[in-house]
Amino acid sequence: MADSVIPTVVPFHRHDLGEEELAAIAEVFRGPILTTGATVERFESRFAELLGRRHVLATTSCTGSLHMALLALGIGPGDEVITTPMTFVATASAIIEAGASPVFVDVEPDTGNLDAAAVEAAVTERTRAIMPVHLYGLMCDMKALRRIADSHGLALIEDAAHCVEGMRDGIRPAEYSAAACFSFYATKNLTCGEGGALATDDTALYERMKLIRLHGIDRSLLSRHNSIQGGWDMVSMGWKYNMSNIEAAILLPQIDRLAANLDRREQLSKRYRTLLETVPGVRLPASRPDSRHAHHLLTVWLEHADRDEVLARLRARGIGCVVNYRPVHLTEYFRRDLGYREGMFPVAEWIGRRTLSLPFYPGMPEEDVERVVTALSEILRELS
Repeated sequence: MADSVIPTVVPFHRHDLGEEELAAIAEVFRGPILTTGATVERFESRFAELLGRRHVLATTSCTGSLHMALLALGIGPGDEVITTPMTFVATASAIIEAGASPVFVDVEPDTGNLDAAAVEAAVTERTRAIMPVHLYGLMCDMKALRRIADSHGLALIEDAAHCVEGMRDGIRPAEYSAAACFSFYATKNLTCGEGGALATDDTALYERMKLIRLHGIDRSLLSRHNSIQGGWDMVSMGWKYNMSNIEAAILLPQIDRLAANLDRREQLSKRYRTLLETVPGVRLPASRPDSRHAHHLLTVWLEHADRDEVLARLRARGIGCVVNYRPVHLTEYFRRDLGYREGMFPVAEWIGRRTLSLPFYPGMPEEDVERVVTALSEILRELS
């Protein structure tokens, strides 16, 4: 017998793509190039301007961007990269794909972000880089991490998948690092379904990553298309990480809506927080002074109730919710093949057992916020 389908009352996420994006795609279809071309270059220019950075490369994913950055910095077999277990698995798998070893350290108990003090203690003679993750949209303490990196001669690579709009202490992503990597996955603040980007102020690094993005080939299709000289050469090892004009077309109109959408998410976040502060057993991750939170996710930590039971009961009521994240080191692969075990990073594990992301997107009606909090409050009372 097939499982019954529960009608969705409040979806976890709903994109706001529409006629502008359809028109932009149609323009690409009328042109000669569907793969990486002028539309990608326009997006890269607009995104670099938005971030205040010199260079942007549009890619197929944040994972690919992280991998490219590691390779371009010469990080590989025998090297260690310090990162957080409180992230999506892609952060660590990109390190492994480059041939290096991820070294996890624990996180701040009030934000879930990488703990700078734990980073300092984890540096060894094999450490080559630090890879912070700006969890939920709150930037890590980049000033502290930059000091640690400088004192040990390490590279900084930011996983900014949650943090297009973020700022802390006046610092934007890629300002204090060699590169910052972004995701345009289906639920991200800026989305094309699947996609990513990499931003840097380092021109030499940018040129190396540009080669890595497309098989190590020295000339793009666009440059060959626009020139009587159609030849090319493979001058280094590379991968297939280039974004197409179709994804770039979907992204371009959204840049003009980013500020308004952030304002709306801030309003919804404040409403959620006001209501959730009165619900016993719910803890809200902290922000930081002098920060602009990107508000990618609206996440709560359940102090006493069984998180998986709460999640199941919310879904049974038609309310979408997900887990961001179960700690990477406790996934089957990392336990079985890399020898990680429970108890190694207790703060990340505490959060991983309790974290729950609630419905949250710019077009969400405020009455749905109230509906979600009411349902959560009732379920927690049932389980108490």
